[in-house]
Amino acid sequence: MKLWARIFLGYFLVVGIAGWFVLRVFVAEVKPGVREAVEDVMVDSANLVAEMAAAELKSGRLEQGRFSRMVEEYRRRQINVSIWGRTKQSLDFRIYVTDGKGVVHFDSDGEAVGRDYSQWRDVARTLKGEYGARSTRDDPEDDASSVLYVAAPVMDGAQIIGVATIAKPVAALAPIIARSERSVFRHGMLLLAATLFIGGIFTLWLTLSFGRLVAYARALTRGEKAVPPSRGKDEIGELSRVLAGMRAELDGRAYVERYVEHLTHEMKSPLAAIRGAAELLSDPLPEADRQRFAANITQQGARLQQMIDRLLSLAQLEQQAALPHPQPVDLARVFTTLEDQLAPAAALRGVTLHWSAPPGAIVTGDEFLLTQAVANLVENALAFSVKGGRIDCVVSRHDKEWVIEISDQGSGIPAYAAERIFERFFSLPRPDGAPKSTGLGLALVREVAKLHGGYISLKNRDEGGAVATLRLPA
Repeated sequence: MKLWARIFLGYFLVVGIAGWFVLRVFVAEVKPGVREAVEDVMVDSANLVAEMAAAELKSGRLEQGRFSRMVEEYRRRQINVSIWGRTKQSLDFRIYVTDGKGVVHFDSDGEAVGRDYSQWRDVARTLKGEYGARSTRDDPEDDASSVLYVAAPVMDGAQIIGVATIAKPVAALAPIIARSERSVFRHGMLLLAATLFIGGIFTLWLTLSFGRLVAYARALTRGEKAVPPSRGKDEIGELSRVLAGMRAELDGRAYVERYVEHLTHEMKSPLAAIRGAAELLSDPLPEADRQRFAANITQQGARLQQMIDRLLSLAQLEQQAALPHPQPVDLARVFTTLEDQLAPAAALRGVTLHWSAPPGAIVTGDEFLLTQAVANLVENALAFSVKGGRIDCVVSRHDKEWVIEISDQGSGIPAYAAERIFERFFSLPRPDGAPKSTGLGLALVREVAKLHGGYISLKNRDEGGAVATLRLPA
């Protein structure tokens, strides 16, 4: 199972079970809460009725007195009121009054007059001076037929002379309870859905963060340049920095070992030439030979210096994961700079340089590095061009890229060198017999292209010669 699925499933189970439990508790508390509120009102009403009935119960005129007429008028009242969106059209209280022995003297329904209610809980407890209330089903098999009874003592001074009871059908409360339960359940489900949505967002964020971290680790494993996925102060950011530091340390060791190996290999030839010339110069020689060997030492020393300089530049580029301060770079301006810089070298070799860059050819990057990269490509083309040849340096727009093409009319790339042309220290013999280069120029161009989010390719042209293509995001 994927990590994101485990996280979300665990979150769903914890939140879902907790949410459902809390929701059920709330729903279960709705009915008792409504009954408690109604019972509280009925207590007040029962005590009011008890006070109203006290005088007439004491005098024995309760059945024909003013109290019975008022209750009858109450029962005949017509109402149509809206209570929180619920319409009420009937008055639901039933009222009965007993004497001190529990015998009913008044019943608003007219059915229980003369009956002995002294054993009913509401009457019995009230006559004892306790709180009397009960809930009784009219139909023992139907819970919806329950009626709530609340009683209050009818007093004559400090003596209890009777009981006034108010009854209300629980069925009258059913719409209120049902609506409250639906409301609680609906809002609870919305809250649960919102919580799960937030959990999903959190899971997605965490999964994407770990996914980027895994991709970053894989890129480091492949030896690619990669920017840490998080620079924050959280654990993911800290892990990113630890991975980057570990990779940098490992790369540093491998990098030094690799470069020392390459450098010592490439320095053997010029050092051998210098040592041989120096040994010969220690003996008496004709002036012409002495100057030739001295010139050879100077030439090989310059080659070593160029190799070290380019190696340092390449090493610096390879250690960069991104450009520190990218700026808009006008490729036309780069071409103008190189046109003046490379014109003497082209004239010396008898090669014509043609430059073409449209206005508005802007890329984001480092102007110095791009100028250096294009210069290396043109110098490489010059090295393999024949006298009287032509080199075209052209900038064009292809979709979302600016493409720099440097094409020459030289000998092209041998088949055996096609796969190794961008390797460090790999260099081909010059057609005019000139010494090989350091073999670092094209490697440097490749690193510059990577830093700018582009890439470099070099291939033969059908009409002869080679074309180097540097593609950069527009």
